[in-house]
Amino acid sequence: MTFATYDLDPRIRRGIQTAGYTVPTPIQAAALPPALAGRDIIGTAQTGTGKTAAFVLPLLQRLLDGPRGRTRALVVTPTRELAEQIHATIRALGRDTGLRSAVVYGGVGMGPQEQALRRGVEIVVACPGRLLDHVDRGTARLEGVEILVLDEADQMFDMGFLPPVRRILGLTANRRQTMLFSATFPDAVESLAASALKRPERVAVGVVRPATTVSHALYPVAQHLKPTILQALLPRLGTGSVLVFTRTKHRANRLAQQLDRAGFSVAALHGDRSQGQRQAALDGFRAGRVRILVATDIAARGIDVNGISHVINFDIPDTTEAYIHRIGRTGRAERSGDAFTFVTPDDADMVKAIERAVGRAIERLTLAGFDYHAPAPVRRDPPAAAAQPRGRTPKVAVGALAATREVAASPARARR
Repeated sequence: MTFATYDLDPRIRRGIQTAGYTVPTPIQAAALPPALAGRDIIGTAQTGTGKTAAFVLPLLQRLLDGPRGRTRALVVTPTRELAEQIHATIRALGRDTGLRSAVVYGGVGMGPQEQALRRGVEIVVACPGRLLDHVDRGTARLEGVEILVLDEADQMFDMGFLPPVRRILGLTANRRQTMLFSATFPDAVESLAASALKRPERVAVGVVRPATTVSHALYPVAQHLKPTILQALLPRLGTGSVLVFTRTKHRANRLAQQLDRAGFSVAALHGDRSQGQRQAALDGFRAGRVRILVATDIAARGIDVNGISHVINFDIPDTTEAYIHRIGRTGRAERSGDAFTFVTPDDADMVKAIERAVGRAIERLTLAGFDYHAPAPVRRDPPAAAAQPRGRTPKVAVGALAATREVAASPARARR
C-alpha cells in the first residue's frame, strides 16, 4: 500500500513526496480511510509511529474546499514542543495548498500570535491555556471550527488540562469532525471521548507495548553514584545522541551543569526554561551540536528527533506508560536503540511493573571498572538524625535488582 491508494489532492501528494513519505505507517493505514470519510476517530498508538500525519492529511484534504481566512481546524496539544512539531508537519505536508496555520502556546509574547490570528489562518495548533487567553481577548474565534483534534489526551489529563479542554469543546460547533489520540485511556479521558465524539471509529496500533526495536537494560546503583556512573557510561556509548530523563526540573538543571563541567556537550529541557532556551536546546540536539539532552517528562512526547541512539532514565519513571513514552524517543522508524535505567533498591516494585509491560525480565548490568563502593559525600553540618558513619555505602543490589552482569565496553554490543 502507498499514499496513492488514498483519494488525496495532488497538492497534498506533492507535500507527501517532498517530506519523504513513501509507505503509510500502521496507524496511518488504519486511521486515514475513516478520517478522510469524515468519521470521528479515537486513535491509540505508540509515540513515533507517524500519528501526526494520520490526522494532518485528512485535515488538509477537508480544508482545501471552503472559505479561507478564518479558523476552520483546531489541534489541541499539551506541550509547546508537540505544538511546534505538529505545526511543522502541517507546513511541510500542506506547502502547496495555500492553507495557513498558526501555533499558539504560553511562555512567549502574545503579540506575534495575535497578529497571525488577526490576519486569518485556517488552522490553529494550540496549548489549552494560551488558546483560552486569546479567546478571552477576542483574538481567537472557535465557532467556525469544522475539525477538532485532541492530541495526547492522557498527557493533557496528567497536566490538569481537561477542564480547559472541556471549555474549548463548548466553544466549538457541535457539527464538527473530532479526532482524539491518546496512548492510554484513564476514566477521565474515556469520559471526555464519550462526550466529545459521535459514533467514533476506534483504531489502535502498538498499544501500551514498548517498541520492539528498543533493547532494555537496568543499571543498579546507589542514588548518590548516579551522576558518576552516567559520566563513566556516556563515553562508552559511541557518538549517537543521548536523551537523559530526570524526575525533577531542579535535577535536570543540576545534572546538565555537572555534565557540562565534565566536558560533555549538553543542554537541559524542562518547563521552567524560556521558549527561546527550549527551542535552542532542541535545535542544537536535532542538528547534532548538542549530543546529550537532559529532560523532564514534559519533553517525553514532544521530542521528534531522528537518530537518538540511547535513552537513559537517570530516575526511573513513576508509571509504565511514562517508561514507554520515554523510551519511544529511540528505536524509531525501524532503527535500533537502547534504553538504560538507573535503579536503586527502592525502585524494585516499579522495575517489576516495567518488566510486565515489556513482557520479560530486563537484564541487569554493571560497569567494568566503576567504583560502586564510593561513599556518599559528607554534608556540611548534617542534622544529627541524618548522620551516617563515614565510609558506609548504601547497598546497591537487593531482591529484584541482585542479578547483574559486568559490561566491559559498549553495553549495547555486549548484550547482542
